[in-house]
Amino acid sequence: MRLGLALGYGGEPIEQVLPIVERAEQIGVDSVWSVEEYGPDAVSVLGYLAARTQRIELGTAIMQIPARTPAATAMTAMTLDMLSGGRFRLGLGLSVPWIVEGWHGQPYDRPLRRTREYVDIVRRAVARTERVEYHGEVYQLPYRGPGSSGHARPVRSEMAPLRTAIPLYLGAVGPRSVALTGEVADGWLCALYAPEHEAALTRPLDEGLARAGRKPGDVRICPILYVARADTLQEGRDALRPLFAHLIGAVGPGARNTYFDVACQMGYEGPARTIRTLLADGHKKDAVAAVPDTLLDQAALLGPLPAITDRILAWKDSRVDTLILLDRDLELLEAAQSAL
Repeated sequence: MRLGLALGYGGEPIEQVLPIVERAEQIGVDSVWSVEEYGPDAVSVLGYLAARTQRIELGTAIMQIPARTPAATAMTAMTLDMLSGGRFRLGLGLSVPWIVEGWHGQPYDRPLRRTREYVDIVRRAVARTERVEYHGEVYQLPYRGPGSSGHARPVRSEMAPLRTAIPLYLGAVGPRSVALTGEVADGWLCALYAPEHEAALTRPLDEGLARAGRKPGDVRICPILYVARADTLQEGRDALRPLFAHLIGAVGPGARNTYFDVACQMGYEGPARTIRTLLADGHKKDAVAAVPDTLLDQAALLGPLPAITDRILAWKDSRVDTLILLDRDLELLEAAQSAL
């Protein structure tokens, strides 16, 4: 198992970020991953880091599918791969409806079909074996619909890629999205993952792998873990409890909470329903208190440093390929890398 660093870059001066990445590279951390929501994008910071590092892999976790056309994503992936000397990993995901529609102004419809077609077009564009022509339910290349000139023809990238197949990861939570990941992706960026519930959590992935005639090792499992270093286990739990209550219990109009579904897969259906009901009724404090200690202990890294490093050892016997920590604590990062 390898260690990764999720870089929650918030637009601060790069001098506050670069030393962390440089040290991560020095101690042998496998990869650094940029995050994207509706502030800093996931791409720009990796272009900078590509020039300031030599070995560490650079990934997006995730680039939002609705924010870019498949061709734009393919161009970005080829460029970052070239700038980094073949160290780029393309992590894609749909994001959530309120960001997709409220920020990007795109419809959040047919998510599985949209993702499947998007991945297919990106791969074809990067391979550069032929002009890209695609006639899907969501994407058509060339576009010949309403408002088109009628004169477009298929295009092939004018840039020769460093690699004609760039590793492609999907950020997936719900069972159907996870199954699609098993069918089409090289890696799975996941949340609320725990070794104790691995059989249940990976069942949709394995179903997708089987449908595509692939083997379990064909998709790298890469959980992104929340971290709360604290003097005691209880303080660490309490630091993460509000976040987990929101992830599991939030209910938006017309949208399914797939984190709630994952909590149920892990055997926490009762507490998950309680949390959701309490939040819906406006009892936020009680909802936070209802998050089980065992769920936090299993799906996050928390407490004193020795407890965190001991917990990391439990992950080493799992199917996880890369354990990605969403944290900037260098002492913790060094201890975690030493534990592996």
